[in-house]
Amino acid sequence: MPSVVLFAVVIPVFLTILALAFLTTREKKSATTAAAVAATTAVSAYLDAKLHLTKDIKTIWNNKAAEWTSQKVAKENRNSLWYFFETQVNRMPTSELCIWSRSGCYTWQQTHQQSCRYAQFLLNQGLQPGELVGFYLQNSPEFVFCALGSWSVGSAPALINYNLSGDGLIHCLRISGTKLLLVDEDQGCRERIEESRGRIEGELGIKIVNLDQAAKASINALEPKRPERKYRENVKPDFPMCLLYTSGSTGLPKACPFQLARAHVLAGPRVRAVGLEPGPNGDRWYNCMPLYHGTGFTTAVTCMISGVALCVGKKFSTSRFWDDIRDSDSTAFVYVGETARYLLANPVSELDKKHKVKVMFGNGLRPDVWRRFTERFGVPCVSEFFNSTEGVFALLNVSRGPYLQSAVGHHGAILRTLLHNTYVPVEIDHATGEIYRDPVTGFARRKPYEEGGEMIVAVPDKSAFVGYWQNEKATNSKFERDVFKKGDLYYRSGDALRRTKDGRWFFMDRLGDTFRWKSENVSTAEVAEALGHFPGVEEAIVYGVEVPGHDGRAGCAALYIAPDQRDKFDYAALLAYARKQLPKYAVPVFLRILNSQEGMHNNKQNKVPLKKEGIDLKLIEEAAKEKGVQPDKMMWCPYVLGTPRPEGVGENEGYVEFKWADWEGLKVDGHGETASKL
Repeated sequence: MPSVVLFAVVIPVFLTILALAFLTTREKKSATTAAAVAATTAVSAYLDAKLHLTKDIKTIWNNKAAEWTSQKVAKENRNSLWYFFETQVNRMPTSELCIWSRSGCYTWQQTHQQSCRYAQFLLNQGLQPGELVGFYLQNSPEFVFCALGSWSVGSAPALINYNLSGDGLIHCLRISGTKLLLVDEDQGCRERIEESRGRIEGELGIKIVNLDQAAKASINALEPKRPERKYRENVKPDFPMCLLYTSGSTGLPKACPFQLARAHVLAGPRVRAVGLEPGPNGDRWYNCMPLYHGTGFTTAVTCMISGVALCVGKKFSTSRFWDDIRDSDSTAFVYVGETARYLLANPVSELDKKHKVKVMFGNGLRPDVWRRFTERFGVPCVSEFFNSTEGVFALLNVSRGPYLQSAVGHHGAILRTLLHNTYVPVEIDHATGEIYRDPVTGFARRKPYEEGGEMIVAVPDKSAFVGYWQNEKATNSKFERDVFKKGDLYYRSGDALRRTKDGRWFFMDRLGDTFRWKSENVSTAEVAEALGHFPGVEEAIVYGVEVPGHDGRAGCAALYIAPDQRDKFDYAALLAYARKQLPKYAVPVFLRILNSQEGMHNNKQNKVPLKKEGIDLKLIEEAAKEKGVQPDKMMWCPYVLGTPRPEGVGENEGYVEFKWADWEGLKVDGHGETASKL
């Protein structure tokens, strides 16, 4: 047993037991022995507060409980989350709320009935056990009914981002292997699907079903017959509860199955860790984050299988957020970092603290926003988590005061000891993005936790990471062998973090090419591929750039335009094309018009200097002067950053030259709320 655990746990317990024994045998010295016990108890309490022993033990217990649950349901062949949901349905009073939304509210029994109807609907469309069904749906109770219904018949949803169109959409559908696609009744969703209908039906052989009012009416008329057990007989622990998509540092979006064995941690451990109480008369969790996202969907799943009521917001809106919270009587809500900043941008109101929220749960809450938000809106607890779609490296920080403010996770003495050689920060070669290797030994260089580096996770074998769906090459790229000794194996998280001596984890940076903008992960490869097909663009290098006063990184595309096209290049047409091919958050805000093409020694695009210079015109000019060349021209679409669109300027006339006055203005006035349109 590690010495720190021996000192912190065994010795205080031993002293306490000894004191109690002494008390029973020496009654005449009760005052003295009572003082001894009190002193021992005080020491134990001090050590617990200092080393966070109880907290670590609870974390370990919760994880083991989830593991035991997985083993139990596997033995009983009840792996499907449908059984977890039905357990909650059967124990709830008839009138207990399950789902709240502006479009309708449902009790647990009503949710069960609707889910059975949607299960029958899916079977009628030809869905078979073991298959995935594509969801191109916005937030709604029907989204949840469809998910529950798919589980009940041995299926699961492939969660497609409904902002996708064109090649990106086709790619995600293709790798899912789905034969059925459910499409939201929203006009924009239907238009994007219609644009690619020929390819979806012809090239991929997928059946498209619009979930419009007529379809819903037809479903509601079905008999709510519970699907037979035979549909779930072959659901194993490694079957996905859903297929999530993640933007990789290379290539188009990758799909990652969220396996049922991993999902069991959502049933109880997450709710207990966050501090919520299941019904009857339990907590209500508001979620307006997209249900196609991991954060949004896993929150909905947590509610359905643990007994916490789910309050569904269609979309995030600064004007409607708190009204939804109050009208639904929500006691918790889900956030991403930008959510808090946008809500703070609203005028101060006497209603700011008129709510029942006791905890906010999410990721990416920025340090400069954390305290201001909790104080202004009176939210006593922040549960900030750090995780990825792949699920190999995960942290949680339940913060109820300034000590853990801004941290993405926290480990006490026990977990720090147990995970010392499991969660390891290593040095990165920033020129290549690869793990630095000593030229003599060939091994990696471990970094001090306080300094931080890319977090790698020791794994016994490759089965520790379920892998990307139908993408063995991408799966293998996440592993690194012979890191510190011959034969060892580590998983690369792709994220840089640091940890203080007392166990607080802080996020440093996201490595690789993927960057985050408007709460979305943007794949540079996907954007570059789309722009590269536009006439006149010979090369597109895409990366994220920091913008003063704005969260995340805005997209910047360094374009090399064919010399004979430069004088007549149509930037308005480029913007219109990008909007059609890409989700709006992925359309570049900035353009850098390259005077020449430069590659690395291995013919890969060299993004290092581009990222370093960003949109800082001074750095760009200095770099050009050092090379003895003219500086590249910078352009931007200012209206996405809140700059008013001049009268007479059309929607597609967004890219204009980015000048010194613009750069200086951003540094001074950059904190305006990000506009909703690009």
